[in-house]
Amino acid sequence: MTRPIRTTCAYCGVGCGISATVTGERSVRIAGDSEHPANAGRLCSKGTHLGETVGLEGRLLHPMIGREQAEWDDALDLVAAKMRACIDLHGPDSVAFYVSGQLLTEDYYAANKLMKGFIGSGNIDTNSRLCMASAVAAHNRAFGEDVVPCSYSDLDEADLILLVGSNTAWCHPVVWQRIEAAREKRGTKLVVIDPRRTETAEQADLHVPVAPDGDVALFNALLAAMRERGLVDEAYLAEHVNIDDGFWTSLPCDAGVPDATFSQLTELVAAHPRMVTLFSQGANQSVCGTDKGNAIINFHLATGRISTPATGPFSITGQPNAMGGREVGGLANTLACHLGFSDEERAAAADFWQAPNICTGPGLKAVEMFRAVHRGEIKFLWVMATNPAVSMPDSAFVREALARCPTVVVSDVIADTDTGRFAHVRLPALAWGEKDGTVTNSERRVSRQRTLFAAPGEARADWRIVADVAGRMGWGASFAWNTPAAVFREFAAMTSLAAQQGKALDLTAQADLSDAAYDAMAPFQWGGAYPLARRFPTAHGRARLVAVAPPARNADAAYPLRLNTARYRDQWHTMTRTGLSPTLSQHRPEPLLEIHPDDALAYRLSEGAFARVETASGASVFRVQVTSAQRPGEICVPMHWTDAMADGGRANRLPGQGADPVSGQPGFKNAAARVAPVEPEWRAFLASREAVAPEGLLYWCRARVAGGWLTELAGDGPVDLDALLPAGEGLEVVDLARGMRRIAVRSPEGMLLAAVYLTRSGELPRREWVAAQLGQTAQPIELLAGRPSTPLPDRGAIVCVCHGVGETDVALACQAGAATVAAVGAATKAGTNCGSCRPAIARLLEALNEEAEMEAAE
Repeated sequence: MTRPIRTTCAYCGVGCGISATVTGERSVRIAGDSEHPANAGRLCSKGTHLGETVGLEGRLLHPMIGREQAEWDDALDLVAAKMRACIDLHGPDSVAFYVSGQLLTEDYYAANKLMKGFIGSGNIDTNSRLCMASAVAAHNRAFGEDVVPCSYSDLDEADLILLVGSNTAWCHPVVWQRIEAAREKRGTKLVVIDPRRTETAEQADLHVPVAPDGDVALFNALLAAMRERGLVDEAYLAEHVNIDDGFWTSLPCDAGVPDATFSQLTELVAAHPRMVTLFSQGANQSVCGTDKGNAIINFHLATGRISTPATGPFSITGQPNAMGGREVGGLANTLACHLGFSDEERAAAADFWQAPNICTGPGLKAVEMFRAVHRGEIKFLWVMATNPAVSMPDSAFVREALARCPTVVVSDVIADTDTGRFAHVRLPALAWGEKDGTVTNSERRVSRQRTLFAAPGEARADWRIVADVAGRMGWGASFAWNTPAAVFREFAAMTSLAAQQGKALDLTAQADLSDAAYDAMAPFQWGGAYPLARRFPTAHGRARLVAVAPPARNADAAYPLRLNTARYRDQWHTMTRTGLSPTLSQHRPEPLLEIHPDDALAYRLSEGAFARVETASGASVFRVQVTSAQRPGEICVPMHWTDAMADGGRANRLPGQGADPVSGQPGFKNAAARVAPVEPEWRAFLASREAVAPEGLLYWCRARVAGGWLTELAGDGPVDLDALLPAGEGLEVVDLARGMRRIAVRSPEGMLLAAVYLTRSGELPRREWVAAQLGQTAQPIELLAGRPSTPLPDRGAIVCVCHGVGETDVALACQAGAATVAAVGAATKAGTNCGSCRPAIARLLEALNEEAEMEAAE
């Protein structure tokens, strides 16, 4: 019998442990690792359904030069030759690497060493620049090093938790479970600071609806209020903290929220010194994100709420190895292992690496890197494990840059990505379940990702690909690793240089691990629970209160709305993995524009209709969701959809290139925008075994279903439905009066291959039943009607994807006496796995109870 393999989840920075049991050549049973300290056996919906994403559909399995399959030697020779020619002709800064928090630490280390030590440029940056760079910069300004001073255990013991710019129940569900447990066990109070009334905010003791980029003003005002109450820890400041000139006089300001709300906030904060502030993308993805981070850190330093149990500012990362990349130097503004670019640090790194061409200083951060590509200054770009043609702001500009670049190399697991379409060379990399190495989570805990499956096709580890290219450039002896353990040992040994500089990062205890010990490595936390308790890693051992001011607010009459971007509960980044899961695609199968009812009325938008969102950078079409969770004057769209999955819903066409001046992190969360209704002449949906990518429509978007794909379509004028359908036995019905047409295509055995339903004025049938017939033998009359001859129970919209529970199931449980979320869970299992649906269940119960009370009153 196959024994479970302990590994680490592929998704967010919580770093959950997984117990994976391989059940077939490409199948695995997933469970939480009860012994892993990050999650103690808990998993979110994405982690729970990792087994649905490990197949080989869409994989890049062989090296490709242009559109032709190539041998590895030929592809690597070409990459090395192009890079060498570029360096010789234009200098090392004409070369750049753009890497990813999806890489393992060993991969990151190899790429950083090659670029900064041997090519001799600082031009390696990571998509973590888009997520956590402002937190990094804030840590460096306040502490002297990028160190998260908290641990997850602080959440278990806190009396008050502030969530800033984080829909934690959706984006970090296992952290949310810890918060829920603390609230139940200790009565922990919860405050959510967010412009949107998210599912997380609905469950809070207090929701503070701060304006976009209003966090600095709020935390400055909060600290000023604490000082007025005598709650600043003067003794701690005197012993541990330097204070910027004019710091205290710069604090008092308008908090930017209603007085009653601010009063509630100050009372909670004053009464609960055991307080943790979690902040995430809502704070970081801003042109003033670093100042937001420092405003939060200032508060904790000034009140002494740091480096003791249940206290501290806690940055929670978005990607599984954003922290590992930061440790090895994957950001352009660090050298390696938390080292900077002083002569002393550069000399130490050059000596350690025996590097012939150590870089002279920082390289270009992500936004500026792609500007340099666009200008023609960077002529060789190697993209590893990320999709900047989708994920970067102003993606149309990024695509222009990629199209102009003389050499684009892409290492990826997927054959067809938006970025890969611009590549001259594509190199097949290992995916989760095939990789072997380490990741570091948000609390500085290093865990192993372990191999479950043999490498498919000709795919290779990213560190191995980098080393093979380095060897062809004449540096093979410095990259002669045979195992990921050898790479890790070198990285761990190099952290001694950080320790010599007084840094907290120190993995030298792991520098002599044998291969066997590396294979068996248990999760460990560098720096301990409180790495800043004794001293801060600065020359004088003291932290710093950094004076920060609220940003100016600029109105734009041409674009009167403020655009926010967000994540969906069951999707991840650009959906190259989660988009393959039919289970995860149930919750939000389309990208929705969320808009307040008052704004929907003003702009003539209705629920379920279409709207064009436009900014100075671009435009995209979304389906409309009218919701009072949005503040008037603000709209929100999701960030996941790509050209491979949709023509509409492309969020990153919209934000501009504005970035934080300190961190270089782009401002995704507060773009000036406008909306207008889009009224197609016809609407349709297609259920098909094979994926389609129509052209020339106003809108299309597809989502995975169990038997294939479900594609939403809308357009003007005549439409060639036959072009969307496979060959087979065709069944068709037309209703000219209602402008309706329905076509089903079956195999000779009667199996449904595809069905399309179009209307110009009427209603479309329910999608779920039609999609469920793919690959099945349904009756022709049922297929053309779009419903079974015997009606099935309507389960309503799916609430809990882990157990397939719909809104109707919850309502029935409520009618049977389930009055709490826990009772609904006992009756239906909803909310009993990852817990991310529990806020939605609570909202449903509240609505059902209000409805029952109204009926009783009548």
